[in-house]
Amino acid sequence: MLFTPYRLSGLTLPNRIVMPPMTRSRAGAGNVPTALMAEYYAQRASAGLIITEGTQISQQGQGYAWTPGIHSAGQVAGWRRVTEAVHAAGGRIFAQLWHVGRISHVSLQPDGSAPVSSSPLVAEGVKVFIDPTGQGPQAGVGDMVQHSAPQALSEAGIAQVVRDFATAAQHALDAGFDGVELHGANGYLINQFIDSRANTRTDGYGGPLPNRLRFLREVTEAVTAVVGQGRVGVRLAPLTTLQGAVDDTPQATYLGAARLLDGIGVAYLHIAEADWEDAPEMPAAFKEALRLIYGGTLIYAGKYTAERAEAALHNGWADLIGFGRPFVANPDLPERLRQALPLNQPDTDRFFGGGAAGYTDYPFATAKDGTR
Repeated sequence: MLFTPYRLSGLTLPNRIVMPPMTRSRAGAGNVPTALMAEYYAQRASAGLIITEGTQISQQGQGYAWTPGIHSAGQVAGWRRVTEAVHAAGGRIFAQLWHVGRISHVSLQPDGSAPVSSSPLVAEGVKVFIDPTGQGPQAGVGDMVQHSAPQALSEAGIAQVVRDFATAAQHALDAGFDGVELHGANGYLINQFIDSRANTRTDGYGGPLPNRLRFLREVTEAVTAVVGQGRVGVRLAPLTTLQGAVDDTPQATYLGAARLLDGIGVAYLHIAEADWEDAPEMPAAFKEALRLIYGGTLIYAGKYTAERAEAALHNGWADLIGFGRPFVANPDLPERLRQALPLNQPDTDRFFGGGAAGYTDYPFATAKDGTR
């Protein structure tokens, strides 16, 4: 099933293999996507669907050095170069829209102000990547530092962030993307509103679950109003505790989120499973419940092999499967998986920052007839 076509709203995907978002920190001056980034994504256009690395919707939404934005004219033009390259190579690509919330540093924020969040809580030990020297990504020199203490968003501030998401969605259309994905996972801003221990608000955005899901609802509705339901996906990490975001009743919370998003009619849910060594497996009962509650396309990602992917597809839990780190070193991953060819191993020292080395210089597999 992994190599069969799939219809995602108005797009025909040639296979069910997704390249999920992976931060690579190669943006240029002004956080503008570069020609090198266009080459990187175009190399991987044989994926059924590419979802870009997290792309901040505003300067306030940035949490790491050298990550691309989609809030300036230069950034939109840079992304247009990426989408044109991917489309020319026969691919399909969504932009992941990202606001990190508290997972940021004052050096990255407008006027050196404090990051924003649902609540003024610090996630101790959660670090962000900054460029203290100002040398840029080519130097590949940065520091990991504790994120700065955040300030709670006012209701007016929340409304502004919702508008920023909608504007970024329009910018994504202007840049030629086939759709957008909202980053609601991994302890970033949307997640900071959803999870009970990251949200101590007492107004209409905190407390009971419907209140904690309100920000997700408002953002999703604002973005679908711009791009249409069939062009919007949402990424969630239901049963993981990442970057200080912890929920007391995660199964109930995320089944509630799925029910909400099903009602809005988004094109897909992208479920991030735990992907570290010895990580617990997501219970089958939860996956089955999610399938019953949510009627759209389900993407799963998290240390999948071809064998695990086939099992998930045959069990009916998933429609598409994301392969993250394997895509770093294997631009032609679908063909390698189809032919059961050996995989290149990634250079982990070059995951973040730098130039072409460890980014666009991984070899393609050679077919039996000597062609690529």
